Amino acid sequence: MTGTIERRRLTFYGTVQGVGFRWRARMAASDLSLTGWVENCRDGSVRMEVQGSHHAITRMILALKSAPYIVIESIRNESIPIIENESGFTVHNAW
Repeated sequence: MTGTIERRRLTFYGTVQGVGFRWRARMAASDLSLTGWVENCRDGSVRMEVQGSHHAITRMILALKSAPYIVIESIRNESIPIIENESGFTVHNAW
């Protein structure tokens, strides 16, 4: 990863479950060398923690917004402390 590393907790609202969102997030994270995880929430949203450069995180969000079937109505975006030596990006099982 290049540039300053940051970690974001993102919660996506809209049509984000049952449309391949978590799979697409994992693929984008892999392509962009991002780490973290993604999971469905009981309220129909999807929560993600993602770590990498600001540019790569922005590219991931844009990839998700442009994916078929996914309709992101809003995103809650929080800065959180980075996790040292984290590797990979995982999909958590729902609930």
